[in-house]
Amino acid sequence: MVLMLLMLLQLNLLMENSITLYGASGHGKVIIDILNAVGVKIKSVIDDNPKSESILGIPVAKTSEYDMSSLGETIISIGNNKVRKKLSISLSANFAKAVHPSAVISPNSSIGEGTVVMARVAINPDVTIGKHCIINTNATVEHDALIADFVHICPGVSLAGDVTIGEGTQVGIGAAVIQGISIGKWVTIGAGAVILNDIPDYAVVVGNPGKIIKYNSINE
Repeated sequence: MVLMLLMLLQLNLLMENSITLYGASGHGKVIIDILNAVGVKIKSVIDDNPKSESILGIPVAKTSEYDMSSLGETIISIGNNKVRKKLSISLSANFAKAVHPSAVISPNSSIGEGTVVMARVAINPDVTIGKHCIINTNATVEHDALIADFVHICPGVSLAGDVTIGEGTQVGIGAAVIQGISIGKWVTIGAGAVILNDIPDYAVVVGNPGKIIKYNSINE
């Protein structure tokens, strides 16, 4: 009961207002489920290139059909890290966050605006998570980790204590990062990789142990 009260306090902005989602993607479906689980009304879903006219029964509007000057509380429901960064700059909105009620989050940790935390995530003490991040299903973020803006921690990832993740990095499904490791910005960590050493900016890393196979474009 105490944990649930703490999560509700953390979501006070969500509870007071309805939420607009920008992006009718599969990622958007997961966020809709989170908002439904915590009793938050969805004001609208906006997408100029939707795969269908509705998402989980909610009609999808285009920007030309919507007053973009009155978005209000908004979550960018798009999985691509670069796109989330661009939209966070261009949209005039108050960015909200969403946390699934099954997530276990230390009250001594902080989560930035626009960030979403999926089901059964564990975030332990003195973790700092930046803006517009995705902490996906069953991920574990141990004590004193620092996660910068626009990061995606994929399902089943395990981050040990004192890990640092740079801006825009994606840590793939089931990857593991040992304690004290520093991973640079706009890095791609492959699914199931085991990271035993620091990783420089823009690297693409796969395998166990993780090895750099190439570098991403520096054009963010």
